[in-house]
Amino acid sequence: MSAGSALALGGCAGLGATGATYDASSLSVEPTVLVATTRKAVGGGRSKPWFGPERATSLTIARARLVAPDESRLSLASVGIGDWRLDRVEPVSADAGDLAAETGGGDVLIYVHGFKQTFETAVLDAAHLSDGIRFRGRTIAFSWPSRAGLFDYAYDRDSAMWSRDEFERVLSALVSTPGAGRVHIVAHSMGTMLTLESLRQLYAKYGDTITGKIGAVVFAAPDIDMDVFSSAVQRIGPLAGKITVIASTNDRALALSGQLAGGMTRVGAAEKAAIARLGVRVVDASAEGWGIINHDLFLSNADVQKVIRRSIDGTTA
Repeated sequence: MSAGSALALGGCAGLGATGATYDASSLSVEPTVLVATTRKAVGGGRSKPWFGPERATSLTIARARLVAPDESRLSLASVGIGDWRLDRVEPVSADAGDLAAETGGGDVLIYVHGFKQTFETAVLDAAHLSDGIRFRGRTIAFSWPSRAGLFDYAYDRDSAMWSRDEFERVLSALVSTPGAGRVHIVAHSMGTMLTLESLRQLYAKYGDTITGKIGAVVFAAPDIDMDVFSSAVQRIGPLAGKITVIASTNDRALALSGQLAGGMTRVGAAEKAAIARLGVRVVDASAEGWGIINHDLFLSNADVQKVIRRSIDGTTA
C-alpha cells in the first residue's frame, strides 16, 4: 500500500492494516433491511419498483426482505456471480418515532445513498455495505427521491435537500430513545449534503447531549462543495470529531460533478491535506481504485470497508 493510503491522523494505520476478524453480519442471519423513505409509493409499495422517483407527502417506514447470496462451494456467489436480491417490501403503519422499537435497542447502521439511485439499488447497496463490514445490529436504508438518470443531477440534488427534515426526524427518534444504542451513518456521494444538513439541525436541537448517541459518521466520496462542507462542520460541535471522509482524487464521477458546479472541487475528490485541515479524519483511497469511475470504493474495496468497520468500532488502527 502506498503512503497516500494512510489515515490523516497521526499514528493511524493505512488501508491495508490488518485488524480483527469479524463475525458474520446480522443480515446473514436475518436478511431484512429497515427502510425510511421520502419517495412516493408505487402500487402501495408492495410490488416492484415499490417506491419511485417522485416526492411523497410523508415519510414511509417499511421492511425490505432480502435473499442472501448462497455462499456454498458450488454456488454462483462462490465464483463472484451470485448477489443479494430484494424479494419483497412490507410497508408498516409506523412513523420515525417507531423506528427505535423496530431496531430492538441495539446499535443501528443507517445508509444514505447518493445520486442516480433507484429504491431497489439503494436497499441492495445498504445490504452490501452492512454485510461487507459484518455489522452486528439493525440496518436502515434512508432512501430519498432520485430519478436515477444521468441528466437529472439538479432534481436529485434538490430532492436530497428537500428530505433533510425527515432524515433529521429519523435521527431524532433514534437518539432520543432511552437505552438505545449508537447510531452509525454511512452517506455516499450526494447523500452527504442531506446528512450534514440533518446533523446540523439535530445538533441545533439537542446540543452536546447527543454526542454519545452518534457513533461513526462516514462520508464516502462526498459530493459537496468544500466551502459548504467546512461551514456545516463548524456548526455541529463535537459531532465533527465523529466524521471520517473517504476521498479519492481519481474519482471521475466527482470530477464531472465539480464541472457542473462551476469548477468547484468536491470534498470527495480533494487532496487529503485540504480535507484534514477541516478537523475531520481522512482516508485517501486514491490508490485503491482500479476502475474507470472509482466512485463506489466503500462497496467494492475490502480495505476501504475495513476502515468503515474500524470507525464504527471506535478505533483507527
